[in-house]
Amino acid sequence: MSTQPKLTRFNQSVLSKYQIYNGIFMTLPFDAVTKTGVLLPLFHETCQKGFKAGEDPTSIVNSFFKKYQARRTPESQINLLFRFIQYIERQVVLFDAIEDAAFPNVNNMDGIGTLRSLKESATAENKMELLQKYLEEFKVRIVLTAHPTQFYPGSVLGIITDLTEAIKENDLLRINDLLAQLGKTPFFKHKKPTPYDEAISLIWYLENVFYKSFGDIYDYIQQNIFDGKQIDNNIINIGFWPGGDRDGNPFVTPEITLKVAVRLKETIIKNYYRDVRSLKRKLTFSGIEERMSVLEKELYELMIGNPSDLTLESFKAELISIKEVIIKDHQSLYHSEINSVLNKIHLFGFHFSTLDIRQDSRAHEKVFTDLVDTLLANGSTIFPKNYFELSENEQVDVLSKVEGKIDLSLITDEETLKTLETMEAIKTIQENNGEQASNRYIISNNQSTLHVMQLFAMLKLVAFHDKLTVDIGPLFETITDLENAHLVMEDLYTNPAYSAHLKSRGNKQTIMLGFSDGTKDGGYLMANWAIYKAKERLTEISRKYDVTAIFFDGRGGPPARGGGKTHNFYASLGPTIEDKEVQLTIQGQTISSNFGTLDSSQYNLEQLISSGIHNRLSDTDLRMKSENREVMGNLATLSYKAYADFKAHPKFIPYLENMSTLKYYAKTNIGSRPSKRGKAEGLVFEDLRAIPFVGSWSQLKQNVPGFFGVGTALKHYEDSGEFEKVQQLFKTSNFFKTLIENSMMSLSKSFFDLTKYMADDPEYGEFWNIIHDEYVITKRLILKLTGYTELMQEEPAGKASISVRESIVLPLLTIQQFALKKIQELEKESPKDDAQIAVYEKIVMRSLFGNINASRNSA
Repeated sequence: MSTQPKLTRFNQSVLSKYQIYNGIFMTLPFDAVTKTGVLLPLFHETCQKGFKAGEDPTSIVNSFFKKYQARRTPESQINLLFRFIQYIERQVVLFDAIEDAAFPNVNNMDGIGTLRSLKESATAENKMELLQKYLEEFKVRIVLTAHPTQFYPGSVLGIITDLTEAIKENDLLRINDLLAQLGKTPFFKHKKPTPYDEAISLIWYLENVFYKSFGDIYDYIQQNIFDGKQIDNNIINIGFWPGGDRDGNPFVTPEITLKVAVRLKETIIKNYYRDVRSLKRKLTFSGIEERMSVLEKELYELMIGNPSDLTLESFKAELISIKEVIIKDHQSLYHSEINSVLNKIHLFGFHFSTLDIRQDSRAHEKVFTDLVDTLLANGSTIFPKNYFELSENEQVDVLSKVEGKIDLSLITDEETLKTLETMEAIKTIQENNGEQASNRYIISNNQSTLHVMQLFAMLKLVAFHDKLTVDIGPLFETITDLENAHLVMEDLYTNPAYSAHLKSRGNKQTIMLGFSDGTKDGGYLMANWAIYKAKERLTEISRKYDVTAIFFDGRGGPPARGGGKTHNFYASLGPTIEDKEVQLTIQGQTISSNFGTLDSSQYNLEQLISSGIHNRLSDTDLRMKSENREVMGNLATLSYKAYADFKAHPKFIPYLENMSTLKYYAKTNIGSRPSKRGKAEGLVFEDLRAIPFVGSWSQLKQNVPGFFGVGTALKHYEDSGEFEKVQQLFKTSNFFKTLIENSMMSLSKSFFDLTKYMADDPEYGEFWNIIHDEYVITKRLILKLTGYTELMQEEPAGKASISVRESIVLPLLTIQQFALKKIQELEKESPKDDAQIAVYEKIVMRSLFGNINASRNSA
């Protein structure tokens, strides 16, 4: 029987079930407010009809109360709006659970981009040896970050997991109970989570999802591509930022870093303990059962923190020995199960994931200056007395040859001490959990060779006196920094001390590139093109010095921050960009939506592996043709000019401050980090974090970072009668095609009818029209470019999912805009009614959550 189209599968497995289970959910009695579940559909209908008729959110809310709830007091009306918010939050959860349950039905788990498809293609084209060769050196690393784009507490994540299973089994009684539980479980966090809380939340995914999905993928590769032979390369691994990412987060302390590393080790040992217990029930053979009992006991002692002689090496050696006996004396019974545990040990060691440390170069500058001043004041000769009078090149020379040890008891500044003790913590973690446990330090906002060498020197002086077993990864973020990145790296490659360090690390250099801040700084097209060109230049310069560049992409969830169809980006890169490893950050609700279940995790990991290998197996030369490069460069420049002018508009910052939800992000308690880097009273663009920046546009349903400037750039080619050049670029460049497809996603999630009332605002009307005009031009010309009649025409199931989600949150968005307008009106009154303002501010803040989670990638 032929497989039905993806949209049909979506409608049957997702949409139909949502309508049924939502009907059950809406009839459950949750609270004292009568008929909330009955009234919400009426309010939803009022919103739909109101926006269609050109009404504004305030008129829609008022007409609803007038028509259906005229007798309610103002206080009761507010109460009902809060209840609507709570119901909608839970509708989003229900839809998430249904989509998760339907994932293997909607997506072809053996289709294009999966390992089975990759293997079959390689076999058909007689390229199995080539595939094996690539997999012996290719790696994928997903790095989990604690960036605040999701707010579900652990209790709600648990309900989602249970609800997903119940929906898979069509267990109506259990679904009914779980929906009732969902209705009564609080969503809102009254206190900000600590960095350790964030780590615990993400370790849940390591323990319950990645342990099995990574293991299954590796087992498949070993059995089906390598015919059961051992592979030295681990191919897939996990990075971890919660507890190690100090950039702009004063709450990440050395103690937290050490505590998270301990928890990671405890968790992986717990998983090994479960597997060994399970194996012991099967390996009941004479002489083997006793050995399994010893292993079980030693793992238990390690798990609870008691002394044990069991090391990673002895654990592995014992299992290998047991496997050999099983093969020799017991007809290889349960041999594959033992092998599966050995593969997990190979993947996860005693560290589970690699804990990265990250800090901003500006913070390092202060720490380093304080360190040198303190040493000089105490008579140290590590640095020359005139160090700060030296030129930058001379300072780099000093840092290259620096030797000695630092007595941290001399340091009096708290921030300096924390930073240096974090470097000590890396060494401690390596000693306790193995070198892989923490062996990389990322420098955010890296702008120079000096920034790298300051860290190089500090690591050696503080903890790594004999041998530096840490990779230093500069992060280049702004357009200017991306343009200069290859010059910084050439400086480092030609520095004898740094070159020797690289040689000791296998001549591999991690270079991180920030999509989020690149987009914030340069707009959508320019950011992506600047990163593409930076990767080409960095590849060329690295190959010149026999260094393998490992590109680590700082991607967010939405297309504007490097997200969207991520694997398509990697599949679109040609031979001019180094591709031996794919490394990227995964954050917020993108973790739960793309990797939150065993099915989605396996599918999306396989897509990433295949996208990286695809370039090498393909006979197609994906490098961009010179004529395409010229068009792409022109589009990026034109787009950048439009975005830069827009960003320089005098109403840009005031609009975000006064007309968006930006200032409410800090109050949501969804992350431990402050919402901006600096301590300035007013809003400074440079200090603004990419997440609330992109998120605020998303809440307005304007999604500016994902399209602004694209339409203007395309229109230039239309006006000059050369539009066919852009059409040719779209047809022949997978890179540009992916950019346009992801921009379409941002446009699809935009809804300007929501804020159309702003066009008449005396202060911001002109600015709103600038945004809307660019949206209209971009949508029209992208449709012309692609030949589509509607956005995302080639992704009907993805478009349908977005449509349902946007429909669910339509009342929520209406309530949010209603409340924002009320706040503006109340702020102008004299005297101000602070109590009333606080109520409406709470409505705005609470309305953020459902919108964030419904987006699944926040734009």
